[in-house]
Amino acid sequence: METNLLQWDVVNPFVERVTVGPDDLDQFGHTNNVVYLRWLEQVAWAHSQRLGLGFDTYEKLGCGCVARRHELDYLAPTFAGDELWLATFIIENDARLSMWRGYQIIRAGDGKTVLRGRTHWVCVDLKTGRPRRQPPEFVAAYKPATAIA
Repeated sequence: METNLLQWDVVNPFVERVTVGPDDLDQFGHTNNVVYLRWLEQVAWAHSQRLGLGFDTYEKLGCGCVARRHELDYLAPTFAGDELWLATFIIENDARLSMWRGYQIIRAGDGKTVLRGRTHWVCVDLKTGRPRRQPPEFVAAYKPATAIA
């Protein structure tokens, strides 16, 4: 299934594909919640890198974004062999200290959204770990996506 045919929550999210493997399952036989969180972190990093903000850039700027809060809504289980489309996008950015990144996972087989979530990210100084104002590069790159009504 083409990603542009899926019912995304925003216009043009950043999308990657994963296939649920046997090692991704919990004792109930469906994808473990920790695996979803790992995938969300991976797609967030891939999106940041696509925007030109990989860890090397964070080091040059002396700051980076760290997770403060995750909110995940598991809407349907997934199983070994399921192909999933992982989408991420910026929901809001205060252009000061923090931003919210959204996530949506759609099962390719039936087009069903199986997870929605968001993470609150805070900009911190890499040396001190203390919150600091986002540099202009963050404000320019981490622009909120347009929601689909």
